Amino acid sequence: MTQSFPIPRYDVAAQTRTTRLPADLIEAAEAHGRREHRSAAKQIEHWARFGQYFEGLSTAARARIQRVVAGEVAVEQLDEDERQVANAQITARISAAANESSFADRLAASGVTTVGLDDRGRMVRRHPDGSTTHL
Repeated sequence: MTQSFPIPRYDVAAQTRTTRLPADLIEAAEAHGRREHRSAAKQIEHWARFGQYFEGLSTAARARIQRVVAGEVAVEQLDEDERQVANAQITARISAAANESSFADRLAASGVTTVGLDDRGRMVRRHPDGSTTHL
């Protein structure tokens, strides 16, 4: 599912354009933006500018960063700006993996009981058979 969302266009008149983005991206921008005190539009702008910066790096710098992200080289091999880019990419990958995985479901399939919050924010124990117990 996609939603329409205005993305700033950077010209002299400071106009905006409407484009369609995946709903999960907008929801992630809203959530992350709240933590960073940015609107969803400003958060997406921040991410886009970061991507634009990364795309502008030299091929050698990009290759060094990718090797660090892949775990092939220590982060100390990068300069400070490159480290920030590498850390941001690692964080983005972790967030994407966490959003795509239900660790509770995986653990339940392995017979492990977990503790979490239900839809109303109450702490519950989730049993492998799918039942829950309020704590």
